[in-house]
Amino acid sequence: MKVSVLLLCLLCFFAAIQTNAQPVWQAGLDSQVRFYQTTDFGIVLAGSDNSLFAFDGQTGERIWRKKTRGLDETSITAVPATDLILISTDEGDKSRMEAVDLISGETLWRSDKVKGDVMQLAVEPAQDLLAVVLVKKAKGKIGEEFKRSPVIHVFQLSNGDELWKKELDSDVQMMPARFIENAEIPYTLDNYRPPLILDGRLYVFYEGATSYDARTGRTGERDKFKINEGGLALTEADPVFDEKYLYTSGKGKIRAINRRTFKTEWEAKDLGVTPEMAIVGNVLYVRTGGQFTRIKDGETEERGSFGVSAIDTKNGKTLWRYKGADKGLTNFVFADLNTILIADKDDLITIDARTGKKIANFEHDVEKAQFVLINERGNAVVGGRDEIASFEVRSPKSRAENPFEIQDSKLKFQNSFLETQNPKSKIQNQEIWRVKHKAPSRGVFRVVAGIALRATALYFRYGGLATSALNIARGAGIARSILGLRSSGLRTRFGSFDLTTLASNSAKNYLSDQITVFGIASRTPNFINRVSGLQIITPSQLRGKVISGVAGRLTPSRADIQESIFERIDPIRQVEKLSDYFLRRKRLSELRGNYMYFYTDLPKPFDKKGLIGVNVHTGRDSRFVLVSDPDAQFTTDETVSLLYSANGNRLQAFDVLEK
Repeated sequence: MKVSVLLLCLLCFFAAIQTNAQPVWQAGLDSQVRFYQTTDFGIVLAGSDNSLFAFDGQTGERIWRKKTRGLDETSITAVPATDLILISTDEGDKSRMEAVDLISGETLWRSDKVKGDVMQLAVEPAQDLLAVVLVKKAKGKIGEEFKRSPVIHVFQLSNGDELWKKELDSDVQMMPARFIENAEIPYTLDNYRPPLILDGRLYVFYEGATSYDARTGRTGERDKFKINEGGLALTEADPVFDEKYLYTSGKGKIRAINRRTFKTEWEAKDLGVTPEMAIVGNVLYVRTGGQFTRIKDGETEERGSFGVSAIDTKNGKTLWRYKGADKGLTNFVFADLNTILIADKDDLITIDARTGKKIANFEHDVEKAQFVLINERGNAVVGGRDEIASFEVRSPKSRAENPFEIQDSKLKFQNSFLETQNPKSKIQNQEIWRVKHKAPSRGVFRVVAGIALRATALYFRYGGLATSALNIARGAGIARSILGLRSSGLRTRFGSFDLTTLASNSAKNYLSDQITVFGIASRTPNFINRVSGLQIITPSQLRGKVISGVAGRLTPSRADIQESIFERIDPIRQVEKLSDYFLRRKRLSELRGNYMYFYTDLPKPFDKKGLIGVNVHTGRDSRFVLVSDPDAQFTTDETVSLLYSANGNRLQAFDVLEK
């Protein structure tokens, strides 16, 4: 009897496997899928040669279809912290950019003064400002040096009125959206940091660092130098700031720009390549050297000198430099206020943040290590493309006050994993777990390697969990609210970058809990009370502050929309739909990644290629996706546990199964 029951259970399990190997849903387009991307509202956008489609990411239901030709993946850009997307079209002599309501597909405003695709943007809804960077005719083959001259346009966000524009003085090198040989590929500005609007000024980082008055375009400070040193992407750090200064890097130095006067007050020089910065109190910590993506072919390359430096933010004086790291340096994380963790090609290294002295190091034995993070159990996790390992790290718990004056009272930590020991003791380590999943050996090597990298990189798309205690503290700070109002391809084209770069940027991949709505949501106020935890701002709330009523006179155009679901459902169902999309947005803003995916040969009884999701806290193979040959752009929506992939003219969704 027991044997019969067991056999019955096994048969049911295998039947479930076969069922779940099929797509949960699939949606047909009018021709081959050229691109697709997920959005913060759980809506998936997909483009064909003739149309742009919006699908419900959970059910596959078509929400709307917009007839438009010649779109590429660089033609669609979501405007952060709003319900808008920008669509750039170029049909011969006619070029335009439209601000479209993501949910209804309605065109809210249109500008015929722009040419090219929106590559990057910065937005400040409270000031009614939208800054976009466009490039014309950005297509070519990989392996060639591809240069174009970007143009900056600044608009009123509410109505599309252009305030000013600037064309850069010279061409800048661009980066392929994907690394596919012998094919014409869209090129991007993903190898540069996106613009930043701060204190009424727009900062751009293409020919060095330049600032403009955000409303008038009047040029301010400028420091011109070569970006992308040695043909490598993102060798300069994303800007960081405190109450007094904005800090930028490049040309081997750090600049402190006064946020009141917009003048450079000090420079820290001779640091070398500086791809990562973090502020703790009155100290700016800087990683020098590391691993970078080569622009011409997407391969990873190392560039030194390797180490970490601490700079006094009051005067730019270098307090200490740690140069003990070997090649292959990863990102850095803070285990606590006084302890920095880095990994190089051999060791996991712990540094005293106050003195720069090495506390201890031990071999991690992770082949080609590219990142380090702290999981929710307080353990260090070191990983690469096909392996991760977790270590218990115990360090001396210092009782001394931090000499660098940690002033922010919000920086409070619970370091339960740090145990008080003899101050002279060294780090004691214990390997907790180790997981390795090699990429399949079958198939075209470059394609398989690209899919394997994209699978692992999925974790960092969501910012992972907070990869250090400091990132948790910054969660409610002004830095998150401002740095989140920028758009770069690093979030959607994450599979093109090395894991070190993604890990050092993952803390910035978050969503604000404040949304400004301009589309159908602004005209359906009843749904707002159904979404708690989000601050939803409508044009009527902005009127009188900056926009002076212009936003209230928007007249949406539905001329290009076909098959819109909002034309077929009654007002009650509209409220339900809107509430559902905004609840998904809320869930995404709260999401912390728990799983790192690996593309590999699945064990029996699956006996096929697919994805395994490893829990970064426990090391267990906790998830799997039965999709043998995902396309190069595949992505996931962790809020609904689905993976999206395209096959011909069909967009497909596959279950992410719990093991």
